[in-house]
Amino acid sequence: MIGIGNDHTGYELKMEIIKYFEENKIEYKDFGCGKQESSDYPIYAKAVGRALQKKECDLGILICGTGIGISIAANKMKGIRAALCHDCFSAEATRLHNNANVLAMGARVVGPGLAVKIVDTFLNSKFSGEERHSRRIQMIEEE
Repeated sequence: MIGIGNDHTGYELKMEIIKYFEENKIEYKDFGCGKQESSDYPIYAKAVGRALQKKECDLGILICGTGIGISIAANKMKGIRAALCHDCFSAEATRLHNNANVLAMGARVVGPGLAVKIVDTFLNSKFSGEERHSRRIQMIEEE
């Protein structure tokens, strides 16, 4: 299951991604925001992050204007590795090397066609499991 959340600027892009999910029979849970009125991105970053922490979702997707704020908010949470990606190479590399469990994107940065390709790449890339990458992730997780 994929958790998806957004602020008001990410609403339209989220709806494009949800359309992709539905066309490809990908199970998802929408954590909002469900409108285009001003909203605070940390609320939605935390909602998706909590769902991952509770293992209610396997991966998350977060969208705000730039993707920066929402990824910072998500990365404050234990066990969340959110990666801001605006290209397919980064989306693949962050899964292979960082085992990122959240993809963040900026709706004002990337268009819907590319965003769907980035999401597809992120969802279909797996962690390499290589020792050096596992060691580095463990170092990130240490307090």
